[in-house]
Amino acid sequence: MKSLRLLCVVGLMGFGSFLPALAQDRRETLVAVTEVGPNSMDIHGVGANRPSYGLSWNVYDHLMTYGKKTFPDGTMMYDYSTLAPELATSWQLAPDGKSVTFMLRQDATFHDGTPVTAHDVKWSFDRAVSIGGFPTFQMKAGSLEKPEQFVVVDDYTFRIDLLRQDRLTMPDLGVPVAIVINSKLAKQHATPDDPWAAEWLKNNTAGGGAFKIQSWKPGQETLYIRFDGWKSGPLPQLKRVIMREVPSAANRRALLERGDADISFDLPPKDFNELSKGNKLRVIGIPIENSMWDVGMNVTKPPFDNVKVRQAVAYVLPYDKIMDAAFYGRAIKLYGETWSRPSSAVWPQPFPYSTDITKAKALLAEAGYLHGFETTLSFDLGLATVSEPSALLVQEALEQIGIKTTINKIPGANWRGALLKKDMPLIINNFGGWLNYPEYFFFWCYHGQNAVFNTMSYQNPALDKLIDEARFTARHFLTSK
Repeated sequence: MKSLRLLCVVGLMGFGSFLPALAQDRRETLVAVTEVGPNSMDIHGVGANRPSYGLSWNVYDHLMTYGKKTFPDGTMMYDYSTLAPELATSWQLAPDGKSVTFMLRQDATFHDGTPVTAHDVKWSFDRAVSIGGFPTFQMKAGSLEKPEQFVVVDDYTFRIDLLRQDRLTMPDLGVPVAIVINSKLAKQHATPDDPWAAEWLKNNTAGGGAFKIQSWKPGQETLYIRFDGWKSGPLPQLKRVIMREVPSAANRRALLERGDADISFDLPPKDFNELSKGNKLRVIGIPIENSMWDVGMNVTKPPFDNVKVRQAVAYVLPYDKIMDAAFYGRAIKLYGETWSRPSSAVWPQPFPYSTDITKAKALLAEAGYLHGFETTLSFDLGLATVSEPSALLVQEALEQIGIKTTINKIPGANWRGALLKKDMPLIINNFGGWLNYPEYFFFWCYHGQNAVFNTMSYQNPALDKLIDEARFTARHFLTSK
């Protein structure tokens, strides 16, 4: 397993904001520029991309959300160890530990004015565990697997019957997938062939979150407006958010520097590095502790089914060059450690790999590939600012031990679909777990039953057992509010 995710660095989320841009006449409007926008309005839809998750997070409510923590410089991020109310005002674990009951707000409505009830929560959760693919596996990560688990006690009381004591059950209810949909509206667009209204919800919303969509022009712009009837938290200060898709990083930077945009969070690390040295734009970087970049090798695709080949690649990768040329130092190293066995359970921590071409050549020869081989190296164009320079450096390094690669650039909207096919032998990828727990990360990336984000098809029953034991330890079970 340790030789599968070889280039692991924790990303530093950055964004630049033009300080004077929010003048008095624009104080309630935010203009954001981004490289790629949502490809779907339905987070449960096949191939929904990361910007679609952001859309869902703002447009739909959840039973609960997370607390927040503040860093010394005043920046904030979610605190995944603390659950906070959203649609549910409170919740209680049954004395026998076999169910959790949620009391819902009685004043919450969807964007069309329809009251939110426990019937909507059940339909939404039934959908998530039944529709298949990523949402169903995400719910399963918290042992939310069957519609029979979800019970309407009355209009404003909802119960989840637990299959087992799983420490991820409650946190999993706060992640973006566990949305509450206006079931009355969605059902109007369902058909016998599409009982979950997937086709309609791909291009329309049925939410009750803090913002609603005024317009969506795929590939161009998404316009959010505040839902003034929102009851599940403090009303946002912003009334409008304009998310404009600007593929060119140079153009995004120019818009920020001219004051024509207020914020961007996906500029290349090089730009963030340069802008942080000036005084016109404020650049903030927050470590995303459970988000890692890696070079992945499909263990079902020869020659990467040979562990020595994978180890050879691990030792030839130009880690420091990638850190400097792709990340510009705006990341945390997860390589170069000297241990043969970790001394603590800190997560994440550096792996014991560093660049050693001599060792890489020897391993490749031992594997029977003295003269190397040819393969394809794929990456997501939606993350090209980091992936492309990394791919070029990896290609150059692999050639030193006789491995010739053809670089395959996959459009961001198609990347998730390409991963699901499990036919790419070698990739550069990024995965970030929504919950910052090692067992959550390993469940997604390495568990043999996970067909979604175990992108390299890794199988190890002993590891599966360890992951399950970590998840299902009763003393870690997060209980009630």
